Amino acid sequence: MPVITLDTWLSSEGTQKRLVMLNEAAKKIHSILGLDITSINIAYLIQYGKIKKYKLEGRIYVDIDEVENYYRKKVFNKKELWERKIGKKLDWELSFEWVPERERTKHVHRLHPYKGKFIPQLVEYFLTEYFKQGDIVIDPFMGSGTTLVQAMEMGIHSIGIDISPFNCLIAEAKLQEYEINKTRTLLISLLKETLDYITREGNKEKDKKIDALISEYNSKYFSADYRKKIVAGTIEEREYSSMIMENFFAEYDKLDHEKIENEEIIANKPFLSKWYSPRVRRELLFYKENVDKLNDEKTKKLSMIVLSRTARSCRATTHSDLATLKEPVFKPYYCFKHKKICKPVTSIAGHIKRYTYDVIKRIEKFSKLRKKETYYSILWSDSRYIDVEKELRKNESMFEVYSRDKIAGLFTSPPYLGQIDYHEQHAYAYELLDLNRFDDLEIGPKFMGQSKNAQQKYIDGISDVFINMKKYMSKNAQIFVVVNDKRNVYPDIFEKSELELIREYRRPVLNRTSRDRNPYYESIFMVKRR
Repeated sequence: MPVITLDTWLSSEGTQKRLVMLNEAAKKIHSILGLDITSINIAYLIQYGKIKKYKLEGRIYVDIDEVENYYRKKVFNKKELWERKIGKKLDWELSFEWVPERERTKHVHRLHPYKGKFIPQLVEYFLTEYFKQGDIVIDPFMGSGTTLVQAMEMGIHSIGIDISPFNCLIAEAKLQEYEINKTRTLLISLLKETLDYITREGNKEKDKKIDALISEYNSKYFSADYRKKIVAGTIEEREYSSMIMENFFAEYDKLDHEKIENEEIIANKPFLSKWYSPRVRRELLFYKENVDKLNDEKTKKLSMIVLSRTARSCRATTHSDLATLKEPVFKPYYCFKHKKICKPVTSIAGHIKRYTYDVIKRIEKFSKLRKKETYYSILWSDSRYIDVEKELRKNESMFEVYSRDKIAGLFTSPPYLGQIDYHEQHAYAYELLDLNRFDDLEIGPKFMGQSKNAQQKYIDGISDVFINMKKYMSKNAQIFVVVNDKRNVYPDIFEKSELELIREYRRPVLNRTSRDRNPYYESIFMVKRR
């Protein structure tokens, strides 16, 4: 974004600007609209190109009218509607609605999909406000490592704990420091070997014939004119598509003779056996065999992430069922989402290539942002019982900082009660990478439900974690807990943990990936020791 100096501002602007500094702008917006805006929020708007900045005599200014118009248009109208429906005041400065998707998933934050993670801007906001460089922050429900990555970018030491070996693998792949050229060479070599194997073992001629048949039917029977007729209600979609697909399969079955149902089931790998075609499965396992041969442990972990990400995208399902698998689909199908014939993934070639180059790009970018002499520790354990100090002794640099300053605070998002089975969401990875599962040690998993008994177990489990973490934190530690407390269990958790609630931030969640667009917020509880 161009910086407008005093001279260029006077010569290029035909209207008067009411310029104020960022702190003053935040105060005025609070006075005008009642929003709890800070200078950090205004800086975000500048950073993401939502408002202009004016540089006068070396200082940064904004036009208060422009800032007010932004918040009035983008936030205030929605604020009134949402707060009326929810019945509570919300902290709209924490919505980060203005942050584009590419920034919410910047660099290694999107190294691998992970359901239920918070956006890095939320972590950055609170670390900026309440922590300083050289502090240690701990996350006892580390997940995919968002807190740790953002802390590394800000020069804050971090500790992450998780019961899931796969979560620890994701976080380690994000945070470890790479020899970029060496890692790039090894990953591309792995890719080349896999693509060569796919070429040798594939059947290009059959694939071309199938693609041509699909293209012919889509062009002839599922054209733009067909979609207009659906909208107009002059054609019954389900009946018509069923009739056309019956004709399609009469021709398709002459081309494809792979007998999926006769493929041998892989022992102890029910997910791989059910949700992948034999061809895709063979390609995934070929890549895995070559990963196992790598001597460079850092690249090996990163290549496992490439493999897992590829496996996730290559499950045999329809476009409509990617989020919630229903039944495996191995043949072309009529796609109600795209109104034409689509086909499940038949080879990993495209995905493995795309993800290889994507992870290289992401680790290269993060390598330039990470702060030197900033340490992290990833601990695979149960946060209720782990002896953090004992584990930190294995990391000399981190233990030195810990011995001097203790842990300055905690920033975490515990499992939401009865909403996600954290191991099951990555079932493909556990089987493919030969990782052990610890579903029975999850706190508040979906399979336990939300009954009174499940709620009490959740309260006990989360409380045990906080009680244990307090042993290793400084007396004045800053503690932040991000959660949607629908069942109102956190007052009991804080009481049992002997923690005092200082403030509850209510963050409106606007950029949701689910189809549910009802007003929704999550709490950020700020607590301290009693």
